[in-house]
Amino acid sequence: MNYRHEIIDHYAAKPDVPVLILGGGVNGTALLRELALQGVDALLVDKADFVAGASSKSSRMIHGGLRYLENREFALVTESIMERNRLLTNAAHYVAPLKTAIPLTSWFGGLLRSMLIFAGFKIRPGERGVVPVKFGLWFYDFVTRKNRKTPKHYITGKAEALRKMPAMRQDIVATATYWDAWITEAERLCIELIQDARCANAGCNALNYVRPRGLDGGTVTLEDQLTGKTVSVRPRVVVNAAGAWVDLANRDLGIETDYMGPTKGSHLVVDNPGLCRALDGQMVYYQHADGRVCIVFPFMGKVIMGSTDIRIADPDAARCDEPEVQYMLDTLRGVLPNVQIRRDQIVHVFCGCRPLQASGSKVTAVVSRGHSIQTVEPDGHRPFAVISLVGGKWTTFRALAQQSADAVLARLGRPRKCSTDATPIGGGRDCPAGDQQRKQFIARVAGQTGLAETRVADLLTRYGAHAETYARQAASGNTDAGAGAAAKDPQTDWDDTPLKTLPDYSVGEVRRIAAEEYVQHLDDLVCRRSVIALLGRATEPALTELAQIAGKVLNWSPARRAAEVNRALEELRMPE
Repeated sequence: MNYRHEIIDHYAAKPDVPVLILGGGVNGTALLRELALQGVDALLVDKADFVAGASSKSSRMIHGGLRYLENREFALVTESIMERNRLLTNAAHYVAPLKTAIPLTSWFGGLLRSMLIFAGFKIRPGERGVVPVKFGLWFYDFVTRKNRKTPKHYITGKAEALRKMPAMRQDIVATATYWDAWITEAERLCIELIQDARCANAGCNALNYVRPRGLDGGTVTLEDQLTGKTVSVRPRVVVNAAGAWVDLANRDLGIETDYMGPTKGSHLVVDNPGLCRALDGQMVYYQHADGRVCIVFPFMGKVIMGSTDIRIADPDAARCDEPEVQYMLDTLRGVLPNVQIRRDQIVHVFCGCRPLQASGSKVTAVVSRGHSIQTVEPDGHRPFAVISLVGGKWTTFRALAQQSADAVLARLGRPRKCSTDATPIGGGRDCPAGDQQRKQFIARVAGQTGLAETRVADLLTRYGAHAETYARQAASGNTDAGAGAAAKDPQTDWDDTPLKTLPDYSVGEVRRIAAEEYVQHLDDLVCRRSVIALLGRATEPALTELAQIAGKVLNWSPARRAAEVNRALEELRMPE
């Protein structure tokens, strides 16, 4: 019996669960781990795949939020910077410092508008000059003065800045350079949060493709979207961590709320060597003529650029459309005017919904990126409270999980057992930090297993410290190959044979992901268990090969494999 069926059968027989979490994005999965570490049983469900919403469609930045200072959100920026620093330690396998340059075309530009925004006026930001940016970066350095994880900022004059980055617009007066952070395998980090939770507490479980379908007394009816079967659970507390879908998930529980005012943000992934060279390994953080802040930075051999910020009523309808693509190309020409991007160099587009709190402001840039916890108390028809997590951003997920866990613990009358401030996540435990330690790790593991250093480096990038276990299994599995060797079990044995279409991945990796990481569809594997799709590598031949390998583990028929390839191709279809 597989994990999914086992868990559904378990709750059918024993419906009581202390906490039911709706939403399997970064906030929901972090809360599951938080509760698990406090010894509290919980069940997490998501109506789609885990991390299928905004958590897999973010800008990949782990940042303090420099521009939030204009909105007087000093507490949010402080919390964000501190959480960024914690992730640089606790998730060092995926989170690393990101050098960032801000092109500045004046010394005092935007100062008046910044002062008006700071005073509470809801107006569009102006193009910021050296002085207002310098203040914000000074605050960054001040907050981290006792726990510095990145270098301090500095200002570079025009001549030197253009010498270092000659493709930059020529009318700048200076650039400001500072460090935030970026995340590579954001989706895998969420899967690791689930795995950590299950490892810490066997009473914590997670199911994707399951959604609430209403109340019956004190029970919540859950429907398996894959089979249509239902199961009823009896929670003591429900936590709604559905992000932009919070109000819709509350409606499934018979509760009408108006907490959310989401906006959609689209990004492009481009394969343009000239743009990569122009960026020189750093992000450029710049302001377009309409006041919108944009980013462009190298990402695993490609470049990510974005983003838009457009209000949307239905988060399920969020798609990147052609005008957004053109907008992002136009913004890039404003900062790197001589870099040309052909349409065939756009290898992937993605669009997510920011879970912003409802706001009457027409200027989305000034809507808070902070988070809050809203509670609907029990009533005569519903004996449990529903706690909704409103707002938030990737960087602060652990802080929000800690705060919401404390709210849950108070309702359950349970004490907090531990803090997660310094708790590593998944492969971040004992992960080598810094280039020198990484080189030593790669050389040691390659020497002990016989794998090529490039192969060990790939495993380290994807799995952190778990790479050593995978490498040893790969070496062991490879020694069993050859004439007369027993046939490999696709669910248990490791086969490090490279894929034909994706030679830096192996058959064993795909089997492990399919067997152990809650994969239900092929797009789960390429979009949310790896960066294959993000990097524009999910071609039809690659999808066909992956469907063949994963299908053996998941018992897909030939017809199902073909259907999964078509489903993934539709998911990855470019804007028209």
